[in-house]
Amino acid sequence: MAVKIYKEPKLENPVLIASWPGIGNIGLLAVDTLRNLINAEEFGEIEPMEFFYPRKVVLQNGEIRNLEFPSSRFYYKQLENRDLIIFIGEEQPAESGRTYAEGAKAYRMADMVLDVAVKFGCRRVYTSGAAVAPIHHSVKPRVWAVPNSKNLLDEVKSLANIVLMSDIEERNGQGTITGLNGLLLGVARRRGLEAICLMGEIPVYLQGFPFPYPKASKSVLEAFSTVIGINIETYALDGLIAQSEEGIEHLFESFPSEIKDQIDKLKTITTVHPEQNGPITEDDKKKILEDIDKMFHQHPKGE
Repeated sequence: MAVKIYKEPKLENPVLIASWPGIGNIGLLAVDTLRNLINAEEFGEIEPMEFFYPRKVVLQNGEIRNLEFPSSRFYYKQLENRDLIIFIGEEQPAESGRTYAEGAKAYRMADMVLDVAVKFGCRRVYTSGAAVAPIHHSVKPRVWAVPNSKNLLDEVKSLANIVLMSDIEERNGQGTITGLNGLLLGVARRRGLEAICLMGEIPVYLQGFPFPYPKASKSVLEAFSTVIGINIETYALDGLIAQSEEGIEHLFESFPSEIKDQIDKLKTITTVHPEQNGPITEDDKKKILEDIDKMFHQHPKGE
């Protein structure tokens, strides 16, 4: 199995932006919105049979006509001051019912994506995903950044609404990016490519729900606009954000009052500069998260 290239565009020092599904589909929605806004053109795909089982079998007049697989497609766009390659994977090549890719298939796909990027002269890679954080759903999500090289630290620190994951309180310089959105950074480093993962914050109490969180996707899209140096009309997500926030408020109102009071305390938490926090203490924060977790474990899925 291989990569199929339909067209070979002439690109100059392009940047690769890649994303797969994850919590709240934050990165995937941001990257796909970017693709639509700039009218990027498809030019290739990774053939699926090595990585996925068919989603369905298409029949016509009792005869099997086609197998439908998750797509893994490449797009390109030549902008005024930047050439882009965009890769969007509809699904991660997971095994044994897992959600996120790991093992040989994951490394193989990461290498194939980077093979295409390098073929067209790319030296910088961006991925995107979600950062589960003790924040309230009414606040603007920040973007956590993880670069794969010390040379990129100062660049990231200079950007508005973007913070290094290693600077987040209590992480002690540690962190995990699950699946291919993180693995691609390590594979890029091994191949001598600069890479940064940009992750939009999602409230910790929303991470387990099967719906997107476009408010964070907008923050990621704004971050892409800054780091790539292109003008992106991020209001394209405003309709989805309004619809999402209506649903979240409805969900929030269904919580017991003591849980709502605990969640509302999250409005005062600052995770990067804890000295700026209001009346909430570390013990308060721990209790909030424990109570929220306990509530969700007390109710079966679907309630």
